[in-house]
Amino acid sequence: MILLALAMATLPRTEANAKQMSFIRDAEIENTIRIYTAPLLEAAGIPPSSVQIHLVKDNTLNAFVARGLNIFIHTGLIQKSKSANEVIGVLAHEIGHIAGGHLARTGDAIDKAKSSALLGYVLGGAAVLAGRGDVGAAVIAGGHQAGMASFLSYSRAQESAADSAALRFLDSTGQSAQGLRDFMGTLEDQELLSANRQDPYMRTHPVTRNRVRLIEEHLKKTADEKRQTPPVYEQLHQRMVAKLDAFIYPANRALRTYKEDDPSLISRYARSIAYYRKRKLDKALPLINGLISDFPTDPYFYELKGQMLFENGKIKEALEPYTQANRLLPDNPLLLIDLARAQIELNDPSLLKPAIENLKKSLAVYPNSPFAWRQLAIAAGRDGQIGISALALAEEAYLLHLKPDALHHIGKAEQILPRGSREWLRLQDIKAQVESWK
Repeated sequence: MILLALAMATLPRTEANAKQMSFIRDAEIENTIRIYTAPLLEAAGIPPSSVQIHLVKDNTLNAFVARGLNIFIHTGLIQKSKSANEVIGVLAHEIGHIAGGHLARTGDAIDKAKSSALLGYVLGGAAVLAGRGDVGAAVIAGGHQAGMASFLSYSRAQESAADSAALRFLDSTGQSAQGLRDFMGTLEDQELLSANRQDPYMRTHPVTRNRVRLIEEHLKKTADEKRQTPPVYEQLHQRMVAKLDAFIYPANRALRTYKEDDPSLISRYARSIAYYRKRKLDKALPLINGLISDFPTDPYFYELKGQMLFENGKIKEALEPYTQANRLLPDNPLLLIDLARAQIELNDPSLLKPAIENLKKSLAVYPNSPFAWRQLAIAAGRDGQIGISALALAEEAYLLHLKPDALHHIGKAEQILPRGSREWLRLQDIKAQVESWK
């Protein structure tokens, strides 16, 4: 995972004091959240594939849902959670909002939040998510904090309804509600804090005695506390926390937390990342190689090794672990971008067509990646496919809301692409939307 501290794109600002928000993309963490949410969504009658997961790089406790079936979860909530069951409980509650149709109220809330540019992009599913490999970053322009709180807040009735739905979903999937109760306890501890010191989740999802009582009565009634979270869920949780700790916190902090004398997978994983961030490949590579040796079918260890090598200029050496990661987890859009990027950087003409194919596969799953479109433009241009290259640059400019650039590349592509072809028709769609921008 490559964590980008700086944003790569900016949406139009609607307030003088617009706030920046960063998103990270990571194949392993996103897939873990999907594993957690899939049975809950199925219990709610919602196709898991219709829901998008967004990881917000923010140390505070927060999670929320938005129209377009988007679930946003702060990295701080994952890192501070004590178990997989806590995260699952929060996700069950947020899915309760989706199932309850609470998102229908967002139209009025948009006006109240006074940040239609932000919400039009992020909540409409066209957020600018850019990145390299399996991580991207985006900046979204927000309004005043109070405006966002207005948008994300729910009524007491909706909170209670979402809790009731969450309990049903947890029951039907054989999972305990204890994690949701534990998370409520964490929020209750913040009630005496001043509003500006409370985590966003507390401000937008206020805890009431009735909500707590509902969950506690459910626990007593169902002997719920005897239900055990599947061990694999806890292992996935520990890996998520360790990975985020090692990438987000200072490397020395991770090395103090995950001790040298701890031979566990979690400790070795975190330390390999911390040493990589300190540019100590002599220590990072033996750790990740050891993990690969012990767990040869784990795609994320190969992905991390590829990243270590790529980011240290060892492009040729990075190609093999990236290739292996894709063999083990085929068709993952983020891992496909990793591999394509290495293929392009090697500047080998024989690798251009495979790179183009990998990028097209990635974009078929996740078309809202400006970085992937940029990489496709480079590969297609070098391969002599100038029309496809121009179209890819038009797609990138469209996602970044850069009207002059988009119109320039659209004009160039129109002169090259066969009229009536699928690519030409897509170009017309982009052109119509770009020309409508003010």
